[in-house]
Amino acid sequence: MNRSFAQFRRILCVPVGVFALSAAFAAPAWAQIATLPELAVAQQAVSRADQADADQYAPELLNAARAVLAQAQAAAVSRRDRKLAPELALRAAVDADLARARSEEAVASARLQQRRAEIADLQRALQEPQR
Repeated sequence: MNRSFAQFRRILCVPVGVFALSAAFAAPAWAQIATLPELAVAQQAVSRADQADADQYAPELLNAARAVLAQAQAAAVSRRDRKLAPELALRAAVDADLARARSEEAVASARLQQRRAEIADLQRALQEPQR
């Protein structure tokens, strides 16, 4: 005989009810974090800075951006500090973007120096008399 939902044992209702209530109460806190577009922008900016090797070329700025992003995430969860979250997230995004820009500048400068050295080597090779 197939059982229906009406025939579930009462002992199974307790864990299902606890799970449903915990999911219902946890959802608003996480939903608030996800609905702040500034936090998403800041997270993407930190990710782009990581991909640009800002850890190597601008570690102070990247660490500052990560710290401010963490503060923004904590503020988004806190009822008292929720209004500060967008401002903190934007500050984190700016710091991360600056770290990425400085990293890209350092990489470009290194490549430029390398090209200049190659050009100097070629010019020396062209000026040397052929044997």
